[in-house]
Amino acid sequence: MKAVTVKEISHELLNLTPKELRDICLRLSRFKKENKELLTYLLFESSDEASYVESVKKEIDQQFEKINKKSYYFIKKCLRRILFNTRKYIRYSQNKKTEIDLLIYYCLKMKEFTPSIQGNAALRNLYIRQIGTIREKLGSLHEDLQYDYGLELKRL
Repeated sequence: MKAVTVKEISHELLNLTPKELRDICLRLSRFKKENKELLTYLLFESSDEASYVESVKKEIDQQFEKINKKSYYFIKKCLRRILFNTRKYIRYSQNKKTEIDLLIYYCLKMKEFTPSIQGNAALRNLYIRQIGTIREKLGSLHEDLQYDYGLELKRL
């Protein structure tokens, strides 16, 4: 089966009743955990972006506490998994401010992490790439926010 375009889906959704839309959303939520997480964000958390960011930060904290510190190999795997999850939450929000908030928080946690990430080239490069990503994204924000986040970025 070939998937149709987003435009065709949008047009078809206009022809459905609210009950049919609800049934489609519920059916969609059964297939993947990410679909259910996105629906949860859209229905319950999108109205209060600040509390959403705080909840994601708490989850990042919990993930950092669970990192296996036996070797840099395991640390690298865990840090990449945390970054993958962080990016997933950023995708749900699609808000530039939220994206920069969470990436800065992730980099701050990496910087404070012990053993130091400076002891491993791969971890150091991961950190540097994230700083570069933040710098790129910073240009799309309002000037006042650029200044505020620029100060935080200098701390990193």
